Amino acid sequence: MEIIPIQGWHHKEKKLSVLGYRFGNIAYLTDMSLLEEESYELLKGLDFVTVNCVKRAPHHSHFGLAEALEFFDRVGAKNSYLTHISHLLPGWAELEAELQAYNPTYHVAYDGLVLE
Repeated sequence: MEIIPIQGWHHKEKKLSVLGYRFGNIAYLTDMSLLEEESYELLKGLDFVTVNCVKRAPHHSHFGLAEALEFFDRVGAKNSYLTHISHLLPGWAELEAELQAYNPTYHVAYDGLVLE
C-alpha cells in the first residue's frame, strides 16, 4: 500500500511542520491547524478521514469545531471523524448527535473504533 505524507501546520503563525498520512482510501491528520492548498489535492476520493478538534472556538495550533467541519465539507470523504478532542467539547453522545444533525457522515472517533 502506498503511504502519502500530507503536509500540515501545527501553529498558524509559526508554521510548525507536522505530517498527516493517507493510506489508500483513509487519511489521518491530527495536531494541525492549517493545510496548504496542495495538501487538499492529496485528499480527494477518500472513504475515511480523521482530523483533530480541541474546542468550539478557533485555536492557534488545532482545528476548532467550525474549522474541522469546513475541512470535512471541503474534503468530501464518505465518512469523517473528529479526534484529539478535549474537555472543552461536549461528551461523546452530545457531540456525535450535533455532528449527525449537521451531516450524517460526520462522527466523533472513540477508543476501539474499527474502520472497514
